[in-house]
Amino acid sequence: MRDAFLWARQASFAAHTLAPLRELNRRFLDLAAAHSDSPGDLKFPQETAAPIASLSAEARAAAADCPYALFDLRFHDDAHWRARLGQSWRIADESAVADDVTAFTRLALFYAWHLASTPKQGAQLWLGMAESTAAAFRAASLDRLPALAASEAVNLSARWSASTFYWRALVAAASGGDARRLRRVQLFGLQLGAARLLP
Repeated sequence: MRDAFLWARQASFAAHTLAPLRELNRRFLDLAAAHSDSPGDLKFPQETAAPIASLSAEARAAAADCPYALFDLRFHDDAHWRARLGQSWRIADESAVADDVTAFTRLALFYAWHLASTPKQGAQLWLGMAESTAAAFRAASLDRLPALAASEAVNLSARWSASTFYWRALVAAASGGDARRLRRVQLFGLQLGAARLLP
């Protein structure tokens, strides 16, 4: 197996958009480690929250090196986002979540807005976002996003949070330092993401 992922040579996986995604993935795994004593905060599979906290910074960075988001903000839920992007934000919409979760959510929403504004299907491939949701993000003004982060932080979760198999395999491969095994798990994540796009 080559050192470089197959997707690194694909035009739709441009380095200038993949690098921030990998950084967001790493930040999400760091956030999961910081909240490992209460994994429900991020809707993380309970069995993998503690092992993520035990990963070294290098192993977390290796696990984060995926061409898709390891986090989710209900991007697949088109009705939710069309309603949220179409309504006025109110103070009462703020949720009581930790500041670091809100800060991460803000970054993730800015990234999603940017990705939805590109002509390629990155939002669908990398975030699991429906095209109609991407269109709603494109239509939203940039100044809407900080206010949304305060209320949407409660929806931050691990992507495929119900798949303990995926998360256990990712953590085990990253902690073992086996690059080939880690690539296989990361490719499995691509399959999980593609399966959601099937009719």
